[in-house]
Amino acid sequence: MKILFLGEIVGKAGLMAVKSMLKPVVRDNGVDLVIANAEGVTSGFGLGVQHAMTLFKYGIDILTGGEKIFYKLEMQEFINRKDRILRPANYPEAAPGRGLKYLNVGTQKVCVLNLLGMADMQTVHLANPFIIADNLMDKILAETPFVLVVFHASMTAEKGTMGYLLDGRASAVIGTHCKVMSADSRILEHGTAFISDNGRCGSFMSVGGFLPENEIYKMTYGTFRRSFECFDDNRLQGVIVTLGDDGRAQAIEPVNMKCTDKSVEESDR
Repeated sequence: MKILFLGEIVGKAGLMAVKSMLKPVVRDNGVDLVIANAEGVTSGFGLGVQHAMTLFKYGIDILTGGEKIFYKLEMQEFINRKDRILRPANYPEAAPGRGLKYLNVGTQKVCVLNLLGMADMQTVHLANPFIIADNLMDKILAETPFVLVVFHASMTAEKGTMGYLLDGRASAVIGTHCKVMSADSRILEHGTAFISDNGRCGSFMSVGGFLPENEIYKMTYGTFRRSFECFDDNRLQGVIVTLGDDGRAQAIEPVNMKCTDKSVEESDR
């Protein structure tokens, strides 16, 4: 089984990359399941309903989000009707939506678990993701050995710790949030594929997908200035994880492809 974990999709540039490049990547690599962090699709801040449906149309199977998953208020209601959009599992149980999803991929049952880290997350303060993950594993493994964990966190050390906590239990632990692909992709000792950050779909010559000028101003003067999407050197990034029949990882390969298509349908904006 091959799973493509796309990097965080940022704004219209990210939509361009997914629209023009996802299907060829899936076809050429024999990908069976596509998972993407999409909390930055709508102008870089949140996930709107229209954009969620567009990404499903483009071929993404599961959308995840972190601290910005509910920035668009319409998502608070919509997520209850769309179980292929996952908020972090360490949100309160009464929060809208769900944090894990079972689905069939070919003849296999797969679980996708989404978690949010604790460090440098000022806008939300959730339950400890390590305790949540540890407590869920026995129940999940009773259902399937194919366990895919998306960990949306700031610190490399926090993401690495989650990888080692779940080594041999999760098939993959894939870090998101920083939007800069890390060079530490590997298979851990007991068969779990790991990377600290799987990058982004969007502008590479930018600051996290945004125009550098405004980000420089904010950092220099400590005052607010709106972030604007950037379109320079648009790329589709992520990793492809290959799993054996026992759910253990056999390979993890980075994807980093330049996008030449500059168009996005008006209905997709």
